Amino acid sequence: MGKSKDDGHVVNKDAYQRINFLYQAAYQSLNRSPADLNLCKFYVNIMKTITKRLVLRLHPDMKRNFCRKCCVLLVPGLSATVRTKGKREKHTVVTCLECKTIKRYLWCENHKLWVDHPELWLKRDECT
Repeated sequence: MGKSKDDGHVVNKDAYQRINFLYQAAYQSLNRSPADLNLCKFYVNIMKTITKRLVLRLHPDMKRNFCRKCCVLLVPGLSATVRTKGKREKHTVVTCLECKTIKRYLWCENHKLWVDHPELWLKRDECT
């Protein structure tokens, strides 16, 4: 996920490993005690501050799995509800059970995430 130099070394590898650890720790703390969300919020908050401080991008799967408002990891059944709706356009609705924030994700067939564009990675590496 991190930028790589010509020699194959990944820049900010330690930061990405720490972000991965914090994400897993938040998930484990939520599974162990779903009633106490303070530790989960703490881990996600540290993860967000690391990415902001080092100007890193989170993987879209990670980014979509926590609430932007209250920093709780969104696990269906524990801390979030997930519904699919499709009156006008088909979309998924994720509702945080802690703060009631709603996220909507459209189902676009031709949509690609930034991770899935290898040509963008090549252009960005050439600039640096």
